[in-house]
Amino acid sequence: MVEAPRPTETLADIASRTDRSLETVRGWSKTSTWPAPAGRVGRAHAYATADVDAWLTRHILRTVPALQPRRLYTAAEIERATGIKVSTIRSDVSRGNWPAPDDTSQRAHRWYGHTVNSAVANRHPYRQSD
Repeated sequence: MVEAPRPTETLADIASRTDRSLETVRGWSKTSTWPAPAGRVGRAHAYATADVDAWLTRHILRTVPALQPRRLYTAAEIERATGIKVSTIRSDVSRGNWPAPDDTSQRAHRWYGHTVNSAVANRHPYRQSD
């Protein structure tokens, strides 16, 4: 039998469910946008699961953009499609956290849509604010 989702969960529950460390989830909970506690479980704060899911969707989970796989995109176009800043893309390329450009024949570095989709899908993002 599949267990029904609980209406509230502790930080430890959230860490387990999201496959993140408890320290990471504690960090999230200290941001000004984190949901207010909905109660307690023992000594721990409990948070409404629906509120946590909404927060995760806004701040952590990044949907893969609908980019055309064989079209080349500049970093500025990628920023508009994904919300990942041009400076972050450049920094991540230099650190090996973003794939190298697929095309460097023109002045702007460009990536194929399928490269961007793969990079975004494998990314472990955290946005501090909206």
